[in-house]
Amino acid sequence: MTVEVGSQAPDFTLNDYNKQPVTLSQFQGDKPVLLVFFPFAFSGICTGELCQLRDEFSDYDTKGVQVLGVSCDAGFSLKVWAEQENYQFPLLSDFWPHGEVARKYGVFNDQAGLAVRGTFLIDTTGVVRFAEVNQPGEARDQAAWKKAVAALA
Repeated sequence: MTVEVGSQAPDFTLNDYNKQPVTLSQFQGDKPVLLVFFPFAFSGICTGELCQLRDEFSDYDTKGVQVLGVSCDAGFSLKVWAEQENYQFPLLSDFWPHGEVARKYGVFNDQAGLAVRGTFLIDTTGVVRFAEVNQPGEARDQAAWKKAVAALA
C-alpha cells in the first residue's frame, strides 16, 4: 500500500552515490524533503524528469526543500549518471536489500524489480503532505509538486 498524505513518512537510511549514508529523519526540524523515486538511471523518461528537476532546482532550493532521488540502481551507476547530467541533489541507491525503501513507500514493482515513479513531499515534522504515483512509461507533471511546495509556506 502506498504511503498516504497525512501519514508519517517511513524513515530510512540509504547510501548516496558517494557511499555516504543519508537518513530521511536527519532533515526533520530543518527542511522539507521532496522524495522522488524513479525506475532506472539513464532511461529516457527518468532522465527527462530528473533533468527538469535539475533545471528548475532553484524552485525547490530557494524554498529550503531538500530533493532526494531514489532508485534500485547500484550506486556506481547513479554516480556516473549524476556526473554526466550535472544533478545537484543526492541520488540514493535502494539496491540492497533490493527495493526495501521503495517497498516501505508502496512503490516497488515486484515483477520488474524496480521502483515506480513515486513522489512524496515530506514536511519538517516528517508528515507526508503530497503523494503521487505514476507507473513505468508514465511521465510526471512536476507542476503539482511545485503547488505542494508552495502550500507548505
